[in-house]
Amino acid sequence: MSVADVTPRAAWDSLRTDHDAVLIDVRTDAEWNFVGLPDLTEAGKQPVLIPWQVYPSMQVNAAFSEHLRKAGVTPLNKLYFLCRSGARSLAAGQAAQAAGFPNAFNVADGFEGPPDASGHRGSVAGWKAEGLPWRQR
Repeated sequence: MSVADVTPRAAWDSLRTDHDAVLIDVRTDAEWNFVGLPDLTEAGKQPVLIPWQVYPSMQVNAAFSEHLRKAGVTPLNKLYFLCRSGARSLAAGQAAQAAGFPNAFNVADGFEGPPDASGHRGSVAGWKAEGLPWRQR
């Protein structure tokens, strides 16, 4: 089994139309606080915030699967994992599958996407660049 990449737009469409779709934002507290969060108000949902790595050490969150269960996520849910650029979310999706959550998807390009020519993120690809709803915390 592998974690499929989906575009931010496809994840957003699923979150709006599928009751069982859940967005798991695996970035750090610092990123949520200073960069922003997907705003799922229109979908009648909130993102589930579970860091894949713990800031500032950036050690993998050993309790990640336990946190998924505590958040009420079940193997029936479609889980869309989101990070800054799509790397941590892929690893989190793989861990979720290994822990018994088969419907894991990686939001390709993440929240901010790759850096542009000036080294800034958020304008090339990803959730923000696609114009999907987001807010400052």
